[in-house]
Amino acid sequence: MEHHVEPSALGMDAAGWVSLAMIVLLAIMVWKKVPALIAGGLDKKIADIRAQLDEAASLRAEAEKLRGEYQAKVKAAEGEAAAMRARAEEEAEAILAKAKSDTSDLIARRQKMAEDRIGAAERAALAEVREKAATAATAAAASLIADKHDRATDKALIDKTISTLG
Repeated sequence: MEHHVEPSALGMDAAGWVSLAMIVLLAIMVWKKVPALIAGGLDKKIADIRAQLDEAASLRAEAEKLRGEYQAKVKAAEGEAAAMRARAEEEAEAILAKAKSDTSDLIARRQKMAEDRIGAAERAALAEVREKAATAATAAAASLIADKHDRATDKALIDKTISTLG
């Protein structure tokens, strides 16, 4: 087996040079305050995230509050709608009852009017019958008197009536 020789420069092998380069890089980073910049950037990012979380929590609380308000408004609106419906039903029942009452009153008035008309017609017919009967009786009496009495009988009747008066 052959022995392999490792390259070296200034007494350091490859691993030494990589270690030295890393140390120099880290020293430059510390000297330029890179860790502080990284920490500052991370702190700023953390602060931004916290602000966003706080804003989100605030928005959520506001949304919950609005949700509660809207739920209360919906319940109130439902209550108002139920009350309006109940009032409408009561009004409809009252209107229906009034319509029934008005109909009954109208029927009673119409019936009374019909009865009054019938009564008036009966009275008119009765008066007409009486008038015709009186006319017929007068005509019959005139006919009988004309047939049964002459001048002499009339004179005797008048004289008798005058003597009873005096």
